[in-house]
Amino acid sequence: MRTLATCLLLGLLSQGAWAALDAPDQQRLNDIQQRWAQIQYQLPAEQRSVAFEQLASQASAFARERPGAAEAWIWSGIVISSWAGAQGGLGALGKVKAARADLEKALALDPQALQGSAYTSLAALYDRVPGWPIGFGDTDKAEQLLQQALHINPDGIDSLYFWGDHLYRQKKYSEARSALQKALLAAPRPGRESADAGRRKEIETLLGDVNKNID
Repeated sequence: MRTLATCLLLGLLSQGAWAALDAPDQQRLNDIQQRWAQIQYQLPAEQRSVAFEQLASQASAFARERPGAAEAWIWSGIVISSWAGAQGGLGALGKVKAARADLEKALALDPQALQGSAYTSLAALYDRVPGWPIGFGDTDKAEQLLQQALHINPDGIDSLYFWGDHLYRQKKYSEARSALQKALLAAPRPGRESADAGRRKEIETLLGDVNKNID
């Protein structure tokens, strides 16, 4: 469950995809995303659970107030899944299920929203949550979702990172290395410097683990 904190997915999204939202809503979503990156990559691990809990309240309220905005549901799912990852243990399973529900709502509204990030985030859950009878984890489902994410955003840092992580978990080390090396070449996202820097560190760490299994 601890690795769920990496999901997420995601501060992972281009601002250009927010065009459907009006300016105040764009700013609100931007604030949630920036706070997510700060918690995920700058706060000590022991402080993240409380911080994500507070942010989850804000993100969930935003989704309830803008129920037709897929972007709001995506970020609610991302924050709640990150909160679950920071908390860890079986007590996080309820939060993970709530995150899954939010991401499924986003997909029902607009699968293309935020460059298909709902697919990426949902795949990360299926890859990391324990399988039946404890949870709903399913590696085949994760792979299917990741393929859909890559179809929408083949060069994205997040879609490639989670694809590489999935391949690593399947012990497909050479394929994982190729995906992760490509992720490091992803174009920087304006206004997403903190999230990009944090994600690249995660990619480099995982790439080191992959290389140990190849060399």
